Amino acid sequence: MNLSLEYLIREPKIKMDSNPLLLLLHGYGSNEADLFSFASELPENYYVISARAPYDLQYGSYAWYAINFDADENKFSDHEQAKVSRNLISTFIDELLENYPIDATNITLIGFSQGAILSYAVALSDPQKIKNVIGLSGYVSEPILKAGFENNDFSTLGIFASHGTVDQVIPVEWARKSDAFLTQLGIAHTYKEYPIGHGISPQVFFDFKNWLQAHS
Repeated sequence: MNLSLEYLIREPKIKMDSNPLLLLLHGYGSNEADLFSFASELPENYYVISARAPYDLQYGSYAWYAINFDADENKFSDHEQAKVSRNLISTFIDELLENYPIDATNITLIGFSQGAILSYAVALSDPQKIKNVIGLSGYVSEPILKAGFENNDFSTLGIFASHGTVDQVIPVEWARKSDAFLTQLGIAHTYKEYPIGHGISPQVFFDFKNWLQAHS
């Protein structure tokens, strides 16, 4: 199988005619092995697939899009690359549905940092494709959403968002703005803050796993 993205897969323990999918999207400078490390802790009835971002930063590090600095040390994101990745993930989901007996109505994206930003972009651009998003230490980036996204039907989309109050990479204010943004769009979501930095604590993992079980 030659799919658009490289990936690791854990097949479901209990196979049905079609099984739900958890698609894991790692952060900037990481790779598909990172989030896959907790695959064994995730519900056994899911396909767990961890995708590798397309842009190679060398030495086993990958990115969904470039983050550049200007002369004044201001950080800015390459929105065009991010849109390409958004479409790639969407295509990759279609390919997975063609190649594995996945339930097309039960697809959850679990993204960390840049992977969370992309998870929101895919789900808000094509909500009919995604049932749930678990966005960890990320935010909604409006410039990378499809034009006209605000007219989409979000009635079947659920979101769990978490952020560390002392996150030194993505300020917690950005996550709070996204919380308000999702409320404004009328999207059912849970937003939680934790006294941590840029990472996934055992408590975050426990909470999102419980949320997932309630929304599966």
